Amino acid sequence: MQITALKPVGRILAWVAVATMPVVMAAQAAPSGTGPGVTLPRWDIFMGYSFLAPFGTVNTVQPDAERTPVSASYDPVLVGGLFSGEFFFNDHVGIQAEFGEHEFGVQCCGSNVGTKGDDIAFLTLGGGIVLRYPKNKTTVFFHALGNYDQIGGPYFEPYQWDPGVTVGGGMDYLTHWWHGRISYRIFQADYEYTHANWGDMPYGGETSINAIRLSTGLVFHATTAPPPPITLACSATPETVYAGDPVTVTAAAGGLNPKDHVVYTWSGLGVTGIDTIAKVDTSALAPGQYIVTATVKEGKEGKEGLKPWETATCTAGITVKAFEPPTISCSVSPSTIAPGGVATVTSVGVSPQNRPLTYSYSATAGTVTGSGTTAEYSSAGAPTGAVGITCNVLDDKGHTATANTNLTIVAPIIPPPPKSQALCTLSFATDKKRPMRVDNEAKACLDQVALDLKQQSDAKAVLVGEQITDEAATTAKQEKFAAKHKHAKVDLFAAQRAVDAKDYLVTEQGIDASRISVATGTADSQTVENYLVPSGATFTNDVQGTTPVDESAVKPQVRKPLPERHTAKKKAAAK
Repeated sequence: MQITALKPVGRILAWVAVATMPVVMAAQAAPSGTGPGVTLPRWDIFMGYSFLAPFGTVNTVQPDAERTPVSASYDPVLVGGLFSGEFFFNDHVGIQAEFGEHEFGVQCCGSNVGTKGDDIAFLTLGGGIVLRYPKNKTTVFFHALGNYDQIGGPYFEPYQWDPGVTVGGGMDYLTHWWHGRISYRIFQADYEYTHANWGDMPYGGETSINAIRLSTGLVFHATTAPPPPITLACSATPETVYAGDPVTVTAAAGGLNPKDHVVYTWSGLGVTGIDTIAKVDTSALAPGQYIVTATVKEGKEGKEGLKPWETATCTAGITVKAFEPPTISCSVSPSTIAPGGVATVTSVGVSPQNRPLTYSYSATAGTVTGSGTTAEYSSAGAPTGAVGITCNVLDDKGHTATANTNLTIVAPIIPPPPKSQALCTLSFATDKKRPMRVDNEAKACLDQVALDLKQQSDAKAVLVGEQITDEAATTAKQEKFAAKHKHAKVDLFAAQRAVDAKDYLVTEQGIDASRISVATGTADSQTVENYLVPSGATFTNDVQGTTPVDESAVKPQVRKPLPERHTAKKKAAAK
């Protein structure tokens, strides 16, 4: 039965040895330490209190004639001590030797079971592999050990050494006691298995014991075990800026000893720092990437950072971006002007980073005056046609932008000179007795002429009288006769008709006489042709072959009705 119990123990030990062999082999050449200047101890010694809870029953018989069977079990051991020593090949892998003592007394059947007069009942000697995982000030460890256990048997049986196995682990916390050479073992929890066999004389018996062991105590580091190094992390806010924008860099330290004095220092272009916060003046920085470095040191005042683990450094990067160039839009109003005219040029400049802006202007012809967002364009001296105008903007960093617009200088359209307009024509052919009299039919035409003159106050009228050939012959005879007779009458048919028409316009329509001119034409007709002469028009250029009438020689005739015939009067009276 003892051989059977050893088989699982051997398998466990073999598995532990095979699983840890690569780590042990790698540990031979692996460097020690958790960081520059920090070396973990190679030798650790643990001493502490241990509680053991064994679970097992011993079955034996009494040496009497009846061979009375006796069964006894093990109870928890409240008094115990555990001692171990470890040697580590590197930061993680080592070997361990362990010694443990646990005392108890259990009474059964009037005799002590597992004791010899209240002596030590459990004594353990073990050795095996230990693995540790340090992080900051805590270390977690696991171990697997092969044991030889001395266990008290039934009825004062002598102590028996039997093989066993222990597997478990725990956690240590590094203190500042004795310059970091002492750790406090928060807990160690193990499982122990032992198969004990006392044979059969005089009482005999055997059992398999499964035990839970809980321990705590102090770990002494045989070599200097510096505490984990302090840490420092930096962050910049914001990380990307334009020159002149403020930047704040914050440093956060970890693992500091609250009893030590702490000093922060900062370095970098434009960096000024106090304690954990630094400011970066970026106003003088060219575009590019910059590093801000922070260093923290702890220790006694005036001796900070003397030990490697008392110093930590961090960096934060910031990027200074180049200022973006401004943009500009350009317009002119009006877009068409006459030679010598002016226009307003308007530009709208935008700086993405709100830099100060300066404006300037140029033109392909003419001149632009102004240095703000508006300027005046003058076309004086510029030829007609298209003119290009350029709007320029400049920021205080030397970045420029341009925009173009254009206008057109157009020569003014000179309207053609006004022309004399022919109006209605008066006919004098119907009244044979009074061929120069303005009759009622003629009045309608003259009323329209008067209306035109009233509507165009700056216009004038020209009345051109005409006569037929017979009337011209009559006038010639009368002139010939008048040459010999001083008071002879001469009829100027064409002139008289024009003068009589003018007289109607003046006396009946109230038209200023100075606005009406009279002339004679060369047409063979008994008419008066009426012309409206707008301001600026020249009648003699528009109507050829007229002759002005000397109004001092031709007076208007009074419009009188025809005298009644004598026979007609008699007939009327007879009736």
